[in-house]
Amino acid sequence: MAHLDKRSRYARHASIVPSTDWRGRKVQALTPANPPPAPMLGLHPVQEGQRLDHLASHYLRDPHAYWRIAEINGVMIPDALAEIPFLRIPSEG
Repeated sequence: MAHLDKRSRYARHASIVPSTDWRGRKVQALTPANPPPAPMLGLHPVQEGQRLDHLASHYLRDPHAYWRIAEINGVMIPDALAEIPFLRIPSEG
């Protein structure tokens, strides 16, 4: 059984379900994490060279929470945020 970091969105907002892989083996799968909408703290004007982990550390006090910034901005891949002039920042919590 996989162990999930307690801060992970999957630990709080996903479920482990039985499944069958392409070889026919019984495995455990993780459902997508669908957290409730997060209240927005505000907007951050993006400057060249800024990193999401630094922004997450500054605003959310957790550099590993960079995925929350990507999520509230509607992207799955953090690199997709490079062209956005203002990032929505979720509130802490």
